[in-house]
Amino acid sequence: MNSHTVSALERAAAHQQRFEVSFARYFAELADDLNGARLGRFPARCLDLLAQLSLRGGKRIRTTLLYEAAGLVTREEVPGLVEAALSLELLHSHALILDDIMDDSPTRRGGPSTYYACREDLPDHPQAALGLAMMTADLAGFLALRVLSLADLPADRKQALLDVQLGVTTDTVLGQVLDLERDVNSSRSSADDGLLETVCEYKTSRYTVLAPMRLGLLAAGQDLAEHEESLRRYARLAGLSGQIRDDYLDLFGDPDVTGKPAGADLRAGRHTYLTRELLAVTSDDEHETVKAALGSADSPPWTIDRIRDIAHRHDVHIRLQQTIDHYAHAASAEASTWHRHWNGEAVALFEQLPLWNTHRNR
Repeated sequence: MNSHTVSALERAAAHQQRFEVSFARYFAELADDLNGARLGRFPARCLDLLAQLSLRGGKRIRTTLLYEAAGLVTREEVPGLVEAALSLELLHSHALILDDIMDDSPTRRGGPSTYYACREDLPDHPQAALGLAMMTADLAGFLALRVLSLADLPADRKQALLDVQLGVTTDTVLGQVLDLERDVNSSRSSADDGLLETVCEYKTSRYTVLAPMRLGLLAAGQDLAEHEESLRRYARLAGLSGQIRDDYLDLFGDPDVTGKPAGADLRAGRHTYLTRELLAVTSDDEHETVKAALGSADSPPWTIDRIRDIAHRHDVHIRLQQTIDHYAHAASAEASTWHRHWNGEAVALFEQLPLWNTHRNR
């Protein structure tokens, strides 16, 4: 491991630690900031649920990408990065809450999902529980824009950041809609019509990779026009690698580490890169076993174990890992072209990040 890689790892850890402090402070001050939260029990509960989910962590990859994108241009302190990081993670909480409602998922990040926490709060009012969860998601989405709009920045810089975040907010919602379309259309051929890739583009590449990089570069004063094409290529390749790794971990990951039960995507009926591969290589009884589990919320653990055995017999895990590695190395190669015009230490992180992703366990 070279010195640039070690330095990049140390900086990524420092970004995450610093952000956790900022995020906790943000929520500690938010209740007083929002006077409406004093009007009743439900507004305060929304804030509490949002804080619980948000502060339980996650990879904080967007925060690292944001700070390191600014670091491509300068190592000086860049105004607006804290607010941009808060905005990104609030939008992520918004998306996670909606995902868990759509998937009827009981857990998230090692604790109850926001939707199931609302159901526990209101066991005799299921429709109100659903509404409360949806309002919590909406609150997160609007707070994501509010925190940027209140940032102490020059008007043109603030508007540039808001334009990016407004665009990615729209993309995220469209990605959720495409997600529904993908999973409702359960024909075997539908997995090969490009919809999987489109969902990944909107829900991962643009949202998780491209937006943080654009925000960081803009905050640092970089003109994006010259670099937009390369940034989009990198985001697409890194996004594909990351999404397929997520799909891989649904069946082959450790639930104690991922924070989700094994086979959660299968039970929710999600047509992922994993299920596409499973359906493509299996036939007869094995194929029917996979199809029967897909969308069956009450599939017992032994059924998921059987599907994992089927996947191993057909080397699905090997082929998926090879695809993950392929996209990760392509993304790293794209980042390597940035050395000619950007800070080498920061470029090293963007080179290494997709490669770290290939074997992450959560």
